[in-house]
Amino acid sequence: MMTETLATASARELEDELRARRLSSRELLETFLARIDQLGPPINAVVTLDRKRAYAEASRADDAAARGEWSGPLHGLPITIKDAIEVAGLRSTGGATELTDYVPPVDAPSVARLKAAGAIVFGKTNVPRWSGDVQSFNDLFGTTNNPWSLGRVPGGSSGGPAAAVACGFTAFELGTDIGGSIRVPAHCCGIFGLKPSYGVISQRGYLDHVGGGHTDADINVFGPLARSAEDLELLLSVLAGPDAERATAWRLELPPPRHAVAGDYRVGVWLDDPACPVDREQLTVLQHAIDCLANAGARIEEAHSPVSFAEQVGLFNHLVGAAVSTSQPDEVAESRAGSHRAWLRADERRAQLRAIWQEWFETYDALICPVMATPAFVHNQAGTFDTRTIEINGATRPYRDLVSWTGLIGVLGLPSAVPPVGRTPAGLPVGLQVVTAYLRDREAIQLAGIMAEVSGGGYHVPPGF
Repeated sequence: MMTETLATASARELEDELRARRLSSRELLETFLARIDQLGPPINAVVTLDRKRAYAEASRADDAAARGEWSGPLHGLPITIKDAIEVAGLRSTGGATELTDYVPPVDAPSVARLKAAGAIVFGKTNVPRWSGDVQSFNDLFGTTNNPWSLGRVPGGSSGGPAAAVACGFTAFELGTDIGGSIRVPAHCCGIFGLKPSYGVISQRGYLDHVGGGHTDADINVFGPLARSAEDLELLLSVLAGPDAERATAWRLELPPPRHAVAGDYRVGVWLDDPACPVDREQLTVLQHAIDCLANAGARIEEAHSPVSFAEQVGLFNHLVGAAVSTSQPDEVAESRAGSHRAWLRADERRAQLRAIWQEWFETYDALICPVMATPAFVHNQAGTFDTRTIEINGATRPYRDLVSWTGLIGVLGLPSAVPPVGRTPAGLPVGLQVVTAYLRDREAIQLAGIMAEVSGGGYHVPPGF
């Protein structure tokens, strides 16, 4: 494999090179670090490095390979990890000054799974404070820029991870998603992302407040960011499983896809809604991708379950407000969280909506909908999440609209895979959500791969990288 294409190959391709002994782990690590040194400053995605330990681990991986010993399916792959996730012995801040010097004593369980499969963690990537934005900037490390347009956001909260994957600074990434924090950056940076079904990947070790990481946050998930759908499948197979206290008795066996080709799928499409209008240029790209899927044989219908967009997103806003209240000052947290009784009522309504969607998925294999109402937008750091606005089709909309399409899906815990399916006339990447029934994660990944292929999308290296 040529040096110039090495860093932007898929994780599976890189692992194949390592297994064939055409590439060493140390050489791959050197390639990533050189790119970060040379190309990284304008992007500001990787904020902490552990070169010495990574080189030592890469050398051990190479020595083991020389003996024909392989630790797992990710043997020798150097990776970075979102800074909101605990990595033992490596500064992990959650983008917050309160954790400036925090070095976790143990790995988050998901990080431990990646390491046990052979991955080598050599750095951390930037996030907004407490992962609370669709941009990625904070007082510790500054602003992460989009590699397709430096004046625009890479998305958030996994903006640093997505930019690092897009630029070829890492083999893949591990992100988190409570309001769209995997899906939005994948869309903005032109890569693949998976928000798995709620609960199938451990989210312990998530730093969303001081003292956090010991319990599960409502709606939140961990999931992979990568350069191919095939990588999402590989990483899901490594990451999925119960937390340690449940592993004694619990097992997880996500079913394989029931279909093989586009023509096997019946798909509902929900591309726009008056409650959250979608940018016209982006809508054109989305419609083209849908047309390509139809031309490949899929049965396409403008259909979704009989629910109200506004009501379901309102439910998301209610429940996510409670979920993120732990990172807020007391006086703000009380109003965000609401009463426990109100949360219980909202959770009851969520259960009703889950049942409605589950019935709908008995007829349809997947729902396709936007990730965000716009492509990557210009940096917008004035004010707060609650006071900012965004322009969509010439109209001023609440900034919160940027997480409406992802919140619509996330509040129900459904899996959603994001493939890149094209670019706007301005050259900005566009992704979409491929949503399937609960625990049908592998079907979401497979259809995402099909969509990337038939649309002519998929991962492309940003200009200059």
